[in-house]
Amino acid sequence: MRSLGGWSSVMALRRRGEKQVSDERILGDGDFVEAILAESGGMGKENLRIGQKKVSLWSLAEVVCKEHGVDLEELRSGSRRHVVVEARQDLSRLAVMDHGYSGAEVARYLGVTNSCITRPLSMGGKKVR
Repeated sequence: MRSLGGWSSVMALRRRGEKQVSDERILGDGDFVEAILAESGGMGKENLRIGQKKVSLWSLAEVVCKEHGVDLEELRSGSRRHVVVEARQDLSRLAVMDHGYSGAEVARYLGVTNSCITRPLSMGGKKVR
């Protein structure tokens, strides 16, 4: 925020739909941040998922449902059937770990609590795709 000249500049960028690369560890404009991250071997970009477009949760859910033989409605119903729970956990891993969604976003989409998403992620286990 300081690098851009204050809150009003940030809001002006948002209204125009422009995005600046940023990292709270680096003070500077977007070009400077990109240069520093490039020097770090691209590790920062990978960790921050800069420039990646998110695949929709609906698309991810369709893939997971097909793999598990579960209906999308059942996946979002809160069912406790074992195959549905496994599909939900796989969708959570895929969305959060690979596509940058927050646990809260996935929980809202699935209609479950945040802990239903974050608990299996913290326990590890198999990773889909």
